[in-house]
Amino acid sequence: MRFAFIATEKAAFPVRLLCRTLQVSRAGFYAWQARPPAPRGQADERLGLEIAVIHAESRQRYGSPRIHAELVDRGCRTSRKRVARLMRVRGLAARRRRRFRVTTHSRHPFPVAPNVLARQFERAAPDQAWVTDITYIPTGEGWLYLAVILDLCSRFAVG
Repeated sequence: MRFAFIATEKAAFPVRLLCRTLQVSRAGFYAWQARPPAPRGQADERLGLEIAVIHAESRQRYGSPRIHAELVDRGCRTSRKRVARLMRVRGLAARRRRRFRVTTHSRHPFPVAPNVLARQFERAAPDQAWVTDITYIPTGEGWLYLAVILDLCSRFAVG
């Protein structure tokens, strides 16, 4: 951990000063730097790249359980906890689905309009009855509201 810190900061500070401050030998730091990466570290690096590919293919929607299942399907034997650790190290996380917010409150004290149509949606002549509905469309910039007015005879959108 100390050697890794020295490696990241040696561009800004002399190695001698960093080693003295962290109470490690310079020879130990240079030996650590020259040492080849451990086999487990190399395996973690390869697995981390595979995890990043699967995460990108899922459009950042898969978390560690799904990525682990995908790795198993691809023939890679590893644990879910290892996948979670490697995702955490790389800063990969699943995008969470937004909670559905209820926008209708039916039990209110306000008066309710009478049901004039009584579910009789067939009309003989135009302009006898118009009906309307509103819907919400989620977009990247927020919600859009779409309201339509229909003539029940012609089923034509009046407005």
